Amino acid sequence: MTLGLLLARAGVEVIVLEKHGDFLRDFRGDTIHPSTLELMHELGMLDEFLRLPHQELRRVNVHIDDVEIAGPDFSHLSTRCKFIAMMPQWDFLNFITAHAKHYPTFQLLMNTEAVNLIEEGGRVLGVRAKTEQGELNIYADLIVGADGRSSVLRERAGMEVEDFGVPIDVLWFRVPKTAAGAETALGRVRNGKILITIDRGDYYQCGSIIRKGAFEEIKRRGLEAFRDEIVSVAPFLRDAIGEIDGWDKVKLLTVQVNRLRQWYRPGLLFIGDAAHAMSPAGGVGINLAIQDAVAAANLLADKLRQGNCETDDLRRAQQRREWPARMTQAVQVFIHRRMFGPGSNLERALSIPWPARGILWLLAPLLRRVAARAIGIGFRAEHIRV
Repeated sequence: MTLGLLLARAGVEVIVLEKHGDFLRDFRGDTIHPSTLELMHELGMLDEFLRLPHQELRRVNVHIDDVEIAGPDFSHLSTRCKFIAMMPQWDFLNFITAHAKHYPTFQLLMNTEAVNLIEEGGRVLGVRAKTEQGELNIYADLIVGADGRSSVLRERAGMEVEDFGVPIDVLWFRVPKTAAGAETALGRVRNGKILITIDRGDYYQCGSIIRKGAFEEIKRRGLEAFRDEIVSVAPFLRDAIGEIDGWDKVKLLTVQVNRLRQWYRPGLLFIGDAAHAMSPAGGVGINLAIQDAVAAANLLADKLRQGNCETDDLRRAQQRREWPARMTQAVQVFIHRRMFGPGSNLERALSIPWPARGILWLLAPLLRRVAARAIGIGFRAEHIRV
């Protein structure tokens, strides 16, 4: 959607396909990072954007057992917004869509699912889409696959995927906020378990980290045991946890970390999770995808407007964004393997020998700034040039 906005703004004719009729689903990516907020400023939309309901996370704190640990501190970033905006992704998508529709070259087709590619002579010429009225063929100078980690277009194109094997999944559910349930920490570690609690105003969007493939075992132990485990990590949820009264209110999010060896073919480019699926660690996936979109627009807008976008131009888009994706995934894989890999122990992974504790105490302010830079801005920030 962001790429569609930027290309339309540059005078390129764009059609965006969305297979659903609206955006009202529980996405994992509800964090709008300082790098994305900076882009909103560059587009002249920041003030309007921040009028949407959101919460501002200026520092990420984590509870380990009963101790609150100060995490990344965004107050020192060289951005206008020194915080993460916590906002449901459907609000963000609706906002971007409303602005994109101001441009006559932008078109959005809802209830339109891309199901296959149209190819000729080794070049992708368009997509076949399924609509409520039947099949639709759409032809374009460039097809951009932004259909996520389970990308249909990626499969149809026969792209080679490198998978790094993540040992975790996430159970995704919401718990109403009560008077006794006002907590500020984003993450909690207790009894060998990790729970994420995203404040969405009147409820918490929760993510319970589990070992990959463990959901069926959790269900066999029963719903009451599951609720008790959640309360053991986050006691403040005790009064409202009864709202989880069926497994239909708990969604399994299968975590993947993978990337394409080559993000393009003639006439076809992949960005975001379709090119490099990220884990939830750091909540950076949506922001990396948006950075991909900005880089693609910067590199390709003039070429598309002139009708001479070639394969070498798509190669440059991958070269621009591959290093940040690789670096981010390397950090995520290291964290997962250290904390959840074979033979790992969460308590041992989080424990620090006392000499190291003293060094970390001295370095803590610097480390919080480094972590804030990595999470809030990333390894390579893009700026709008079109």
